[in-house]
Amino acid sequence: MSTTAVSPRLPRRSFRRLLPPALATLAFGLPASATLAAPSPLTLADLVRLKSVREAKIAPDGGLVAYTLQVPRRPWEDKDGPAWAELHVVDASGADRTFVGGEVNVGAFAWTADGRALAFLAKRNGEATTALYTIPRDGGEARRRLTHASDLEGFELAPDGRTVVFLSRDKKEKASEERIEHGFDREVVEEEGRPVRVWVGELDATSPARVLDLPGSASELHLAPQGDRVLVALAPTPGIDDEYMARKVQVVALADGRVLARLDHEGKLGHTAWSPDGRQVAMIAAADRHDPSTSRLAVWSVEGGVGRDLFAGEPVHPAAFVWSEPGKLLAIAARGVETDLRNLASTGGPGATTRLDEPAVWTALDRAGDGTMALVGESPTHPAEVFLWKPGAVRPQRLTDSNPWLAERHLGRQSVVRFAARDGLALEGLLIEPVERQAGARVPLVLIVHGGPEAHWSNGWLSRYANPGQVLAGKGFAVFYPNYRGSTGRGLAFSKTSQGDPAGKEFDDLVDAVDALVASGLVDAKRVGITGGSYGGYATAWGSTFYSERFAAGVMFVGITRLGIKGLTTDIPVEDIDVHMMTPPWKREAADAERSPLSYLEKARTPLLIAVGKDDPRVHPSQSLALYRGLKLLGRAPVRLVAYPGEGHGNRRTASQLDFAARLVQWFEHYLLGPGGAPPPAEIDYRGLLGIAADPAGGATPAPASSASR
Repeated sequence: MSTTAVSPRLPRRSFRRLLPPALATLAFGLPASATLAAPSPLTLADLVRLKSVREAKIAPDGGLVAYTLQVPRRPWEDKDGPAWAELHVVDASGADRTFVGGEVNVGAFAWTADGRALAFLAKRNGEATTALYTIPRDGGEARRRLTHASDLEGFELAPDGRTVVFLSRDKKEKASEERIEHGFDREVVEEEGRPVRVWVGELDATSPARVLDLPGSASELHLAPQGDRVLVALAPTPGIDDEYMARKVQVVALADGRVLARLDHEGKLGHTAWSPDGRQVAMIAAADRHDPSTSRLAVWSVEGGVGRDLFAGEPVHPAAFVWSEPGKLLAIAARGVETDLRNLASTGGPGATTRLDEPAVWTALDRAGDGTMALVGESPTHPAEVFLWKPGAVRPQRLTDSNPWLAERHLGRQSVVRFAARDGLALEGLLIEPVERQAGARVPLVLIVHGGPEAHWSNGWLSRYANPGQVLAGKGFAVFYPNYRGSTGRGLAFSKTSQGDPAGKEFDDLVDAVDALVASGLVDAKRVGITGGSYGGYATAWGSTFYSERFAAGVMFVGITRLGIKGLTTDIPVEDIDVHMMTPPWKREAADAERSPLSYLEKARTPLLIAVGKDDPRVHPSQSLALYRGLKLLGRAPVRLVAYPGEGHGNRRTASQLDFAARLVQWFEHYLLGPGGAPPPAEIDYRGLLGIAADPAGGATPAPASSASR
């Protein structure tokens, strides 16, 4: 049997690093004459009240933009849970109206073909299932138009204004509910998932919807412009691994569910869309089964066959697209830490590129019939907002300001830093400088490692609960977000450079990034911390064991410690083999042991905070428990394990997010700025963080609205 070839780890040799001129001459601090007291940096309380635009869709006439806004719950005041999703509409002057707000989660939404109303999915007024509503363009009361036996999970309106094609998961059988009621509750793993079906119904219909007889579990539903066919992505089962790796796009007749064509593609799948004339289909999809992400934007004939890659091997990753007219598309492409707007022909070719300095990162776009575009964009100074770009305008116009109080915060300067790895590979990352820094002084650094590893940091808003860069910058830290080899944003070839070599050159890149920042004069080499989640958690565990002499503190979140066991306990085992390890776990035991942080416990001197969701299906909590238990038994480094009941692969509830962010900041303050030694107190002063004082009756008095309101 073959095994994965893994080079033995050798003692780290001294080597000469080539620093690009931009890094060597970068002025990291303010001159002495400009070191003024910084006004109000971003706080932990600020972090968990940030609102962010999720999706935007422009009305057919280009006059209005509808968007969903993520609104966090107020910790200590609201009932805890995930953020709400409100539906808003904004016009070209920036006048914004909340159409559906408050304690609601608006799902998919769309303008009607005539632009006179918005249709959206929501569960309202105590309803048992998510239903389809419409609300007039000028506002008013939303009206329920279609319900089903189980939740609607997606929909599209036909051009006739009546027909609705929607997705809904099979309802639980009554026998199952009775069994549970009588105590026979159990789960037959991966055999009792309820598939998602495609249904066809009508608004305000009195007769039930009909189901299309299609095999598997459906997603990515799109009606043809003529309303006679539907694009459906079908996976063999409703399991997450099949959703990742086995979905296939098919053209289906709406009348009888016949499969008219199958589009030939393998691996991961992103967004799909019909051309305006219904003759072609564009898809963001993997280049092959071993593509770590979705590295190509390709166009297929509706008759099937092989798609044409419009980026033709360019070192970019497509992020979003729309058809502008038959034969032409507008696309957002990630290019390193930035994004481009591209005009493309469906026949191929380089197309025209537009690059803008502000905002630095585009994440979504939509286009009206007159060419006006709605875009979602973010920058180093604000999370995602809505922008409008009219034909002939030099640049987009920002329409929304979801967090106006951010103008009162002093943010650390964010910039792109490029450096060379020890083998000469050109790499880059994003640096947030301390809000205050004494001239010439070296500062502590926190390295924040992204997960995946098929992901990348973009030069937009970086501060969130698991990577609170601006909060750390306000406390005197430099914060660096590296895009190590294997990251996306630089094309297929670069994203494959770390496959089959876990914790190899990819994690050496992290140390090389630190060395480059130390060589620049910014960073104190003895006060460097590392943190990350999932694969970034694996990097943190590696940095806290194998590379322990390089890191003075670590915070690991939902991380990996033994790859083979992770591959056999995860809910994405096929994806784990085909795009990460390239070899089954049972064929690489020796290699797994060599690249496991558990094999280097005796080297560990790095104080490590470990956090995990108790219900994580992606990286089993035992991965964290094993590392904690080993470090605890050895007793050579401070360690703490925090588990979040009910949370999975990442914290969804606001209180869990605040708790983790507070512990992360506390840990780095204690070990990189403070006394070190034994861990800081385990109890967190939530009221103090939120500015909430206890009232005489024993309850809590909220802070003034100016600092604590939504």
